[in-house]
Amino acid sequence: MPRPPLGGLIDDLYYLEGAPPYARLSLPPSPSALLIVNLGAPFRIRAGSDVEAAEYADGCVITTSTRVVEFGYPPWTRSVGVHVKPWGLAPFLPMPAAELRDRPVTVEQVWGRAAVAELRDRLATAPGPHEMLTLLEEELMRRLCETSGLGLVRHTSSVISATGGAVAIGNLSVAAGVSGTHLAQRFKELVGITPKRLARTYRFTAAVFAIDPAGPADWGDLAADAGYFDQAHFGHEFRAFTGLTPTRYLEVRHRFRRERPGHVIDGWPLPSE
Repeated sequence: MPRPPLGGLIDDLYYLEGAPPYARLSLPPSPSALLIVNLGAPFRIRAGSDVEAAEYADGCVITTSTRVVEFGYPPWTRSVGVHVKPWGLAPFLPMPAAELRDRPVTVEQVWGRAAVAELRDRLATAPGPHEMLTLLEEELMRRLCETSGLGLVRHTSSVISATGGAVAIGNLSVAAGVSGTHLAQRFKELVGITPKRLARTYRFTAAVFAIDPAGPADWGDLAADAGYFDQAHFGHEFRAFTGLTPTRYLEVRHRFRRERPGHVIDGWPLPSE
């Protein structure tokens, strides 16, 4: 677990090395952000099916997204990264999170070329994964900045998370003693999306994690349990978030389990078609 106060901003730090299970993996929108420091060959990222993939050599920063992000990996990859809570990148960014929405950037664009080059060199020469993750944690602690409005956004996001997205956003602003406009503006600055969009993302995520990847799915029950108006609404939301129908999504999950039985996925990511 990350030490305080990082624990309130990030979910975990990880080390990745080896051959990816697929050359291309898709990451549907989820209530999280991502920071990766790359130590191997460049990888490619495409944020949306209507844009070209771009190459990332030093790593990437991805705020809470509204579009599918596709990762293209080299045959062998090596990196350290951070799974970040929706609001968690804000204290480390020199710009509003909304400027990075659905626009992955390199770590250099956020922290500067010289600083990132030094960090990558220290990570690459560390004795092992534990020491590498400690170095990354220390770098985050050093860069942690006071962020106006973070308490408001964090508390409101936590309520949205606790309800699985099934909460009236207007009630949240009233409870917080601020206007809906002010709350939305703070969310766009610190998360990159509005609280309404974040609630949609939490609700969809809860529905997906309720799917049993080993068996059939009762889409009507899943939709109802997640608070969707009906199955048609759920299907529309599913395509908006993944580009797939629910049935096709489950087929891809099943194929992944058959072809890569040693790899565990909990809903995300998915092999690209």
